[in-house]
Amino acid sequence: MVNIGPKRSVRRRAVARGSISLSAQSIRAIGELSGRKGDVLAVAEIAAISAAKRTSELIPLCHQIPLESVEARFSLKDGCVECTCTVEAEWKTGVEMEALTAVSVGLLTVWDMVKRSEKDAAGQYPGTSIVSIGVVRKEKGG
Repeated sequence: MVNIGPKRSVRRRAVARGSISLSAQSIRAIGELSGRKGDVLAVAEIAAISAAKRTSELIPLCHQIPLESVEARFSLKDGCVECTCTVEAEWKTGVEMEALTAVSVGLLTVWDMVKRSEKDAAGQYPGTSIVSIGVVRKEKGG
């Protein structure tokens, strides 16, 4: 683990984004709150926030960071659900891994909640994929 002891704490902010490709049927069910497992986006939001808070437990060399704010937003698009997570803290190291972890777990939660309607006759997921997870913006100081 990198020694951050000598570094001083500064304001940190990171925004990450990704999306999951889904069938029109799944997108419609999410929007209408008619999925079998409940409100998909509400559950995915809580999962994303929880994941950001536990990043250091999931990624071996990540530092524990006292997060001050985690926001997870989901939007329905044509053929996909997009997730954007913003994480903030005043600390000695960045929060981009927390934002990326939040997006990843948020999208995995969406998949889990709609997987029944995404499967084909053979039980596979031919049109479902999580794509383009990345850091949109990273800020330090200010």
